[in-house]
Amino acid sequence: MPLFLFLLAAAAGVMIPLQAVVNARLGRAIGGPLWAAALSSVAVAIVLASLALVSGKPWPRLSQMTYLPWWAWTGGLCGAVVLSATTAAAPRIGAANMIALVMTGQVIAAMTLDRLGWFEMAVQPFGVQRVAAAALLVAGAVLMSV
Repeated sequence: MPLFLFLLAAAAGVMIPLQAVVNARLGRAIGGPLWAAALSSVAVAIVLASLALVSGKPWPRLSQMTYLPWWAWTGGLCGAVVLSATTAAAPRIGAANMIALVMTGQVIAAMTLDRLGWFEMAVQPFGVQRVAAAALLVAGAVLMSV
């Protein structure tokens, strides 16, 4: 794995609990996790659109989006669930418990997507090593929560 991608993924991992606790604080001030997640999403949209424009990427054209499958538009829904759920859960169950459970859900969902080839993913078979790794993550999440 290229070092840059390794560091990028690690930085993303650092940001998830940080985002949850920062948004939880914002939510306490402005009326709850849904408002905090909504404002956070607006900030995300502004930052990403600005970075895309500064990097020289042209504004997307409608013709590029016409033939997309319906599910290609559900990423925003996924992001809304992640933002609001982590914002609500972190202050109640702790950042470590929240991340352990998020990671467990991520791996189980990713393994399912890989195995079934949903959403145009290449099929990746289950193997003993993958199943054992997922079982260890579930065990870790349980241990983290007790």
